Amino acid sequence: MSESPSALTRRREVGSASARSLLLTILGEFALPRSEPVWTATVLDALSRLGVEQRAARQALARTSAEDLLASERHGRRTAWSLTPRGAELLAEGTTRIYGFLRSSHVWDSRWLVLTVSIPESQRRLRHRLRTRLTWLGMGSPYSGLWVSPDAEKVAEVDEVITELGLGDQSVAWVGPTAGIGNESLLVDAAWDLAGLAERYRVFLATFSDRRADSADEAFTAQVELVQEWRRFPFLDPDLPRELLDDDWPGRAAADVFHARHAAWHAGAQEVWARLQAEASDRI
Repeated sequence: MSESPSALTRRREVGSASARSLLLTILGEFALPRSEPVWTATVLDALSRLGVEQRAARQALARTSAEDLLASERHGRRTAWSLTPRGAELLAEGTTRIYGFLRSSHVWDSRWLVLTVSIPESQRRLRHRLRTRLTWLGMGSPYSGLWVSPDAEKVAEVDEVITELGLGDQSVAWVGPTAGIGNESLLVDAAWDLAGLAERYRVFLATFSDRRADSADEAFTAQVELVQEWRRFPFLDPDLPRELLDDDWPGRAAADVFHARHAAWHAGAQEVWARLQAEASDRI
């Protein structure tokens, strides 16, 4: 049976980097909860359903193993892959964040955490590491060297980042409300690209709000694609208090769709994964 044009296009577009990202999504959804080794054939079959060619899938396995997230074990002519302690910890942390994201609203006390950090332009790698770590914590940078967050409870986490990067002598932080001078909403707009984020949420809603899966096989593909798209939002969305967001902010609606669709597709997706594992086990 010939493939549809969309499937062929997807196969051309999914490279090794995207294959690795999909592999981590699959491992987090199916391997982590089961705590069992995964056959190479299972991974290849699963990724093939998502448009990943075998060569890219094997490269993703090798790269993930080189990063000490997977360990391989030979069983005759076959290879089984198990999550390393580091891999299991990474995926468990990601799972907690993905499924807990936007599940509860915040009661904001109007306090801000403000951090100033002075790093020379020549130390670009250090600046990148700092940006990556602080962005993960949901902080935004409205101006060079200045970071803000409406979550004052993140002081300890920010202090840990500053200490680990050796920036204690180059940083100052304080907590408190604004003084009523200037426009707080402009600070928010400068610190985070909320317009771009809102558009991403709308695309997510348009993609998954009405999507249906009429079989277990369709549920498997749909669930992996759903999680693959949703897992980006905790990195992009600072999860601001509702007082700082527009009334029509689409994040909460997107979260509702994510959890509803995931619940609807879960059983079918798990059924397919179990079948792929069983089929791989029966191969000589």
